[in-house]
Amino acid sequence: MRLSLFVLATALAVGATAPALAEQVGEVGVDWLGNDILVEAIKDPKVEGVTCHVSYFDRGVIDRLQKGNWFENPSDTAISCQQTGPITIGDISLKQGGEEVFKQGISLIWKEQVVNRIYDKQNQTLIYLAHSRQVQNGSAKMSMTTVPLYNQNVTWTKGKPQ
Repeated sequence: MRLSLFVLATALAVGATAPALAEQVGEVGVDWLGNDILVEAIKDPKVEGVTCHVSYFDRGVIDRLQKGNWFENPSDTAISCQQTGPITIGDISLKQGGEEVFKQGISLIWKEQVVNRIYDKQNQTLIYLAHSRQVQNGSAKMSMTTVPLYNQNVTWTKGKPQ
């Protein structure tokens, strides 16, 4: 009973601080093996008015059987983020490494697709970096997009960083 309560409490705590969720908005078949390119929309949970579209390769069952690698998708990811409404920026990280906005597993255990947001204060720009993260053998495959804030009517809920 205690273990069940602990698991439930942990799940609720993680859910309260979890990154954004993706909504699938497109799926393009690329071959007869059942491989697809998926397109998902991600709303930044701390920046209203910005939507990112991420695309990635989803391997089909036949491809998995042929190649013998059942448990992971390739690290390739593309991203494009745009202003989709009035921009309101909440309590975002101003650190050089930014903060994680989205992540999802692309293998059974170790590999994740991640989107980080970085604020470039000098150029008044939000940078969104899509990449994969692995315990070892990290991938250099990445994609980046920016949302300029210069000359935009932006609301900062905690005040604009100086």
